[in-house]
Amino acid sequence: MKLGVITDGISRDLKHALKVAREFGIGFAELQYVWDKEVGDHTKSELQTIKSLLQDHEMQVPCISRHIFTGGTLQMSTKTTDSVYQDQLSSLRRCIEVAKELGSPYVRIFSGRKEMILFGKNGAEQWNVAKGAWDALPALIEPAVRIAEQEEIELVVETGNGTMVNSSWTAAKLIDAIGSPHLKVLWDPANNCYAHEPMFPDGYEAIRGKIGHIHIKDVYVDTPRATLEVREMCKGQLAEQFQPTAEALRNDGYDGVISFESVYHPGNGNFEDGFRASIDRFKQLFG
Repeated sequence: MKLGVITDGISRDLKHALKVAREFGIGFAELQYVWDKEVGDHTKSELQTIKSLLQDHEMQVPCISRHIFTGGTLQMSTKTTDSVYQDQLSSLRRCIEVAKELGSPYVRIFSGRKEMILFGKNGAEQWNVAKGAWDALPALIEPAVRIAEQEEIELVVETGNGTMVNSSWTAAKLIDAIGSPHLKVLWDPANNCYAHEPMFPDGYEAIRGKIGHIHIKDVYVDTPRATLEVREMCKGQLAEQFQPTAEALRNDGYDGVISFESVYHPGNGNFEDGFRASIDRFKQLFG
């Protein structure tokens, strides 16, 4: 399968990150932060430098991964006319321009701040559910999808920690509600661990046929203690689930990119060390 890496997980120095990625035969560079800026904030001159570096290292870009619609920029009370919302759409348009310049098929979005309980029954629907939170979400995502449709590019909504879509199940529910081929899932199964959703088979089956892009890392979650520990590949709670997931993706003919999310360090704060500790196992499983 096609393997990538989120480059700033190695280094925000793009030239160095690409050199290290190529050392391990990685051919796809997902862009999130480059130098001192988030993708979408670079000048035209800086973007041309990025493009040249990618060409020099023979790397393709699978996804433009700005943090669009995260945190307070999108919540139940948000209106599409709010300035904070319009700012996010402006960021989206800039990222679409970057995607077209660099040949990326996808631009990432998120789904706003998470409400803890979205659905309920037998009394919970009255006392515990954040009433109207889920129903408000599709209307807030649809304007972004309409822009993608006009620009003939695809968006991927990430299953993210602290966001309304924090599991494969909620991702599939949103995709079905929007009903556009221009919105797919950016599946990050490690993030779904905090929602206690197994990567395989539960998570995978929920979004089978809806996946546009994938992030892979390993973690250990302790929800009662509100603690998340990133671990070396195959030393966390997903260790036994990677292989069957990879086999299912191959059997189903998944033709997107799987990006290694290098957010682990071995206690020294050096994420390149974390990348080097895990990348071979990642390649063995998903390559």
